Amino acid sequence: MVRRSLTQYGRKMYYVTWTLQYINLFMINIGYIILAGQSLKAIYTSYSNEDVWKLPYFIAITGVICSVFAFSIPHLSALRVWLGVSSLLSLIYILIAIGLSARDGHNSPPRDYGIYGSKTQKMFSCIAAAANLVFVYNTGMLPEIQATLKSPSVKNMERALYLNFSVGLLPLWVVTLVGYWAYGSSTSSYLLNNARGPEWIKTLANTSAFLQTLITIHIFASPMYEYLDTKYGRSNESIYSVHNWTVRLVTRATYLIVTTCVAALFPFLGDFMNLTGALSTFPLTFVLANHMYIKVKGNDLSLLQKLWHWANVWLFALLAVAGSVAAVRFIIIDYKTYHIFANL
Repeated sequence: MVRRSLTQYGRKMYYVTWTLQYINLFMINIGYIILAGQSLKAIYTSYSNEDVWKLPYFIAITGVICSVFAFSIPHLSALRVWLGVSSLLSLIYILIAIGLSARDGHNSPPRDYGIYGSKTQKMFSCIAAAANLVFVYNTGMLPEIQATLKSPSVKNMERALYLNFSVGLLPLWVVTLVGYWAYGSSTSSYLLNNARGPEWIKTLANTSAFLQTLITIHIFASPMYEYLDTKYGRSNESIYSVHNWTVRLVTRATYLIVTTCVAALFPFLGDFMNLTGALSTFPLTFVLANHMYIKVKGNDLSLLQKLWHWANVWLFALLAVAGSVAAVRFIIIDYKTYHIFANL
């Protein structure tokens, strides 16, 4: 998308697109580090009643482990085996989350499904939820992954997309619907915080969530790693040379230290998901893509097709602005309630 923006719009738009893409990936990694920290904290609270260790501590631990993992994986293609492990870990979490939620829902008294607050609060909540959805189903890494596929890469990517939005979508919807049915309006942004059941099963699910998140963080951080490796590394030397190894150590550690610090300062997972969806996913996935299509295919499109794509451009541009305002509003509210380094 960055190269296409340079071709179609010039260098200024190239830098705008580049910036938005890396902001998107950076904020996604913040969200995942918070998620990994929450899963570690859930394991801790399962076996200890003492509130000595706070969420920021577990976020810091996550940052350290992520750094070690980042050093051991020199490039995106080296993740091949880990992607299979990630899929298995996701399946474990999904099955346990569905099972525990269904059990709790069956054994619990009637739940409250009400949506409370003023009309303004409800409006902001709906807008933020829309931004949250585009974050959850974000496919911003697909162009990067497509470059690693064997030929024909376009057809293989289309197959992956079909699989992602059919078979891959189903378990996510089941977890969402069963979780909300089981716990109602009190459902946590991290579902296992609500779940009741044997501690060893919850520990297995939380451990799976933590390990899977480590792999996912590396996937979404890989474009930044590749950029830094290309800028500061030496292409005429082995990736395991002293210079290139030192570059990976310093640049990846610095990137993860910054990401971890931001995650620990504002550990509001749902809010960051809202802001990421609004600030970068809406513009990149809907606004820019539709406008590019108009620029490339403009002469071949009918009036109705042009109106459709222009409507998408303006609609999602407005949603991006409104979603950003809603997300910032929620971050300010949560900041006033919990303050920085909150123990959520």
